[in-house]
Amino acid sequence: MSLKFYTNLLSQPCRAVTLFLKVNNIPHEFKFVDMAKGEHMSEEYEKLNPFKKVPIIDDNGFILRESVGILRYLCRESNVPDHWYPKDSKQQARVDEYLEWQHLDTRANCAVFFLTKFLYPMLTGVPANPERVEKLENRMKKTLGLIENVWLKDKPYLTGDKISIADLLGACEIEQPRMAGYDARKDFPRIAAWLERVRNDLNPHYDEVHKAVEKIAAKSKL
Repeated sequence: MSLKFYTNLLSQPCRAVTLFLKVNNIPHEFKFVDMAKGEHMSEEYEKLNPFKKVPIIDDNGFILRESVGILRYLCRESNVPDHWYPKDSKQQARVDEYLEWQHLDTRANCAVFFLTKFLYPMLTGVPANPERVEKLENRMKKTLGLIENVWLKDKPYLTGDKISIADLLGACEIEQPRMAGYDARKDFPRIAAWLERVRNDLNPHYDEVHKAVEKIAAKSKL
């Protein structure tokens, strides 16, 4: 097996790549990176990824370190259905449009809210600043409103009539804030319907990949 996949399922991009590999039955060797123990900071790992982040793929010596690039590469190199990353120039451009937009919107705003409200307080023992949390939640909701009213306004998936790698990345990012007590399904009906559509398309893998998210989200409600 030539493809090695370095990952941690608490990471949104890692879950997206994991889903793609599993749904498309792409042979790979799962390499868990225990970030809680600092494995991503080790000298050995730094040789693979100087950025000290996940995910990484090592395809028979070809190392790729960024989730969007990984997904595009896998679509080109593997025999997967065209809807994931269409060969048609215009359809592919629609997927690329979301992939470029999401870095400073879906990913940035959902992740920063999660980090500020949940992860940093958990790691440091210092409670989050309520005013900052409120500000970041409002910023996140603005992004979610754009997904609700622009990206999902007149189509079942983010970039068209069929699921694509854009939906994998989008869904995994929007699931993340649930661990910090916020579920977009409550405020955004189109997002709720779309997430259920994506989940149904990808199950049983979607539920499997989100087990840790579900467990932590359930505790956040207590």
